[in-house]
Order: sequence, then structure tokens, then C-alpha cells
Amino acid sequence: MKKILFAAWGCAFLVFAASAGAGAKVQTVTVAMHDPGCHWFLVAGKYEKSLTVSGPVALKNVDEAALRVMGMPTKMRLLPVGKTLSLTTGVYHITMVGQAPDDNHLLLVVR
Repeated sequence: MKKILFAAWGCAFLVFAASAGAGAKVQTVTVAMHDPGCHWFLVAGKYEKSLTVSGPVALKNVDEAALRVMGMPTKMRLLPVGKTLSLTTGVYHITMVGQAPDDNHLLLVVR
């Protein structure tokens, strides 16, 4: 009887965990290299300097250098090339490490 009860609780936990994770779809936001301006958000084949999305999001860096991601509610974080960073609700300012003064300063708003 104890084995059956334990198995039932285990199945109930797995069903709960699967249903809780099923609704949370994370959108990927890509930062890509494109001239002029050096780096841009790549959205459906278009290049944008600012973007507003529903969160949470995964920020992916396919630019040519690491990115500085500054914003609230987090501190400044570095995002290396080829990596992703999870972001929650907030306003984020994104620049490339060592970027020229005339390069784009990206703005990402996650709601």
C-alpha cells in the first residue's frame, strides 16, 4: 500500500511540474552585428534599436564582442558572444564592450 501511495504522489508531482512549466514560454531576443551602427536587435528579419517585449526573455548575443547589459532590477552584467542571458521585467540599456561613440545604444523594455 505504501508503494502505491508513494507512486501516486510521484505521478501527481510530475503532472504538476509539467503543467507549471508548460505555460512559461521564454521568448528569445537576438542582438546581431549589422552596419551601420554595429549592433541591433534582429526581429523578424528587421533591425531595431529599441524593443518592447513581454517577459521573461532570453537575450542572445550573436554580435562580434561581449555586451554590457545594464538595467533595473539587476546590476550590470556582461554577455559573451554566443551566450544567452535570462531577463525579467525591467528596462535594459545594452552596449558593446569597447564600442565606438557612434555605435548604437540599444534599449530593451521587458514587461
